[in-house]
Amino acid sequence: MTKTENIIDLRSDTVTKPTEAMLSAMVGAELGDDVYGEDPTVNRLEELAADLSAKEASIFVPSGTQSNLLALLVHCERGDEYIVGQQGHTYKYEGGGAAVLGSIQPQPLDYDSDGTLNLSLVKSYIKPDDPHFAKTKLLCLENTQAGKALPIDYLKKARAFCSSNGLALHLDGARLFNACVSLGESLTTITDQFDTVSICLSKGLGAPVGSVLCGPEKLVKKARRWRKVLGGGMRQAGILAAAGIYALENHIDRLAEDHENASMLSDLLAGINDSRIKVSDAQTNMVFLSLQDVDPIAFSKKLAEKNILTTPSVKMRLVTHLNVDRRDIPYVAEVMSSVLKGL
Repeated sequence: MTKTENIIDLRSDTVTKPTEAMLSAMVGAELGDDVYGEDPTVNRLEELAADLSAKEASIFVPSGTQSNLLALLVHCERGDEYIVGQQGHTYKYEGGGAAVLGSIQPQPLDYDSDGTLNLSLVKSYIKPDDPHFAKTKLLCLENTQAGKALPIDYLKKARAFCSSNGLALHLDGARLFNACVSLGESLTTITDQFDTVSICLSKGLGAPVGSVLCGPEKLVKKARRWRKVLGGGMRQAGILAAAGIYALENHIDRLAEDHENASMLSDLLAGINDSRIKVSDAQTNMVFLSLQDVDPIAFSKKLAEKNILTTPSVKMRLVTHLNVDRRDIPYVAEVMSSVLKGL
């Protein structure tokens, strides 16, 4: 089997590199001091994100982690609580920032198989208005969740549920446009259901860094103060914002290619005749490969020798993105089949 000269990195869609056209947009960006509100490219990105999401305002921040943390800080005060999924990024993968920096208590619940949180279960965990308990203020959802797009009917029910139970509703939209493409729905069909929405620019959209938090002008103003406190105020940030603008204007529709590649990879891996592996269907740009009686570290090491990068796990996540070519997919499946035979 011939070793490819290219690195095929399936660890995450965060590993994408800017395209030549995106780099050109960055080089040509008009700049100013964003902390003074004087960077015209940042201002344009924030106006574009607010317009696309049909929100009053948005704020450009260095990361999705900071964007989500800002949302938690503007919705909750010290001693308040938010309800979130056990595997939710804001709970599991953001360093406990809500608790450490906001004194906000998380109430994690298990996701259903489709990536949703059962609203009846959520209801049972809303704390009564009693000095013994933290005040439940916010429900946080994630889209996509483990590659699954949350159903629109569910989002509408979640909106009605939060409105009737006095909760705000935040969306960690780390891969929100993947959900839109998968469901064939407009962005606003989803964002209309939420008070605040975090949109990541540096995953499938391909920008090198950055997210935007979209929501009511009053909350975004509050978030801008918290961004400064958290050290997220950047100066001539238009270089980065230009990449975000380019991504939003040029890289949304092409996400369908990533979904097609993931589906092809899922089909090819499912055809491997080996009882030690189980392959998930691909709804968006993720395939999950469950390994039984296979050392995931040894498996990943052997794949790396063939220039295929993966994260070792008994449930291995394989993520397609703009730097994974359609021609890479059969090679990945062939190598994985070969490696499994040797383990």
